[in-house]
Amino acid sequence: MLGVSRDGDVVTIELRREERRNALNEELVLMLREAVLAAVREHARVIVLTGDGPIFCAGADLSGVYSDDFLHALQDMLHTIEAAPIPVIAAINGAALGAGVQLALASDLRVVDPDAYIAIPAAKLGISVDRWTVRRLSAIIGGGPARTILLGAETVSAADAYTFGFANRLGTLADAQAWAKSIAELAPLSLRHLKLVFNDDGTREPDTAQQREALQAAWTSADAEEGRLARQEKRTAKFVGR
Repeated sequence: MLGVSRDGDVVTIELRREERRNALNEELVLMLREAVLAAVREHARVIVLTGDGPIFCAGADLSGVYSDDFLHALQDMLHTIEAAPIPVIAAINGAALGAGVQLALASDLRVVDPDAYIAIPAAKLGISVDRWTVRRLSAIIGGGPARTILLGAETVSAADAYTFGFANRLGTLADAQAWAKSIAELAPLSLRHLKLVFNDDGTREPDTAQQREALQAAWTSADAEEGRLARQEKRTAKFVGR
């Protein structure tokens, strides 16, 4: 389910759940969090996150993630990546969808394959994403493109992701690993400080009561159930707003 390899000071963590397009369930989220912590404990200088097979991550495994336990585990994993005192590079192959984009947003740098794309189709599924995701996406690419991705539920090509600033570079996993090796030669205390400052972007501020209520309403709504059924039945969902 997860592969970990090391080349000098660079640790590569690879999602290996190809039969589910590397979709995240609670078990994989917990394993990923522990792998990041282990790399830090073992004095890695840079972490590269990627996905095995033709896709980086298809998002949350919607067959079993409609629970507070999964959502809390996911947020804890994302914050662990964000708080790791070393740079984390997401090497995106194929596509990053939903929680796959969240995984990339928690990372410090993103290398996107030229044929890849990103999307957060939450509004097509009757659900939503947390405040951290909205704010981090806006901080990285700006409010206009973030609204296109979230409110328009639009797919973004690698070229546009680079133009928006989501992708720091276009390239392959090998390109990401080569960049990681060069970054690993830089001063680690400098990188730790810079990462702390970059991530002091207001994304950790608590939700308002109204925001919490709206997020919970989306996840527990009849529309969310309709979104699940429509996806299973491969049809367009019919949302009614309740």
